[in-house]
Amino acid sequence: MTAAYILVMAGVTYLIRVIPFAAFRKKIRSPFIKKFLGYVPYAVLSAMTFPAMIFCTGNVAAGVVGTAAALVLACLDVPLIGVAVAASAVSLLVSFIV
Repeated sequence: MTAAYILVMAGVTYLIRVIPFAAFRKKIRSPFIKKFLGYVPYAVLSAMTFPAMIFCTGNVAAGVVGTAAALVLACLDVPLIGVAVAASAVSLLVSFIV
């Protein structure tokens, strides 16, 4: 039974990677589609990362406040290491308080 699960997952993974190559044989010329496809990696990464940022501490309030702190600092052009350290510290402080 486990082998069937592995084969199905291998097939799904293979199809996900092959279908774009089969569907788009010619070079994509539409600027809209090129721009749209350019944002797909960022959207997928955000969709995978965002829930982890909220729920990783086990305290939703700490996750939300830490994420908000990270967004504010990122908008202020603070270097990435500063954003990460400050967001972690804010999240830690909120988890102690709440």
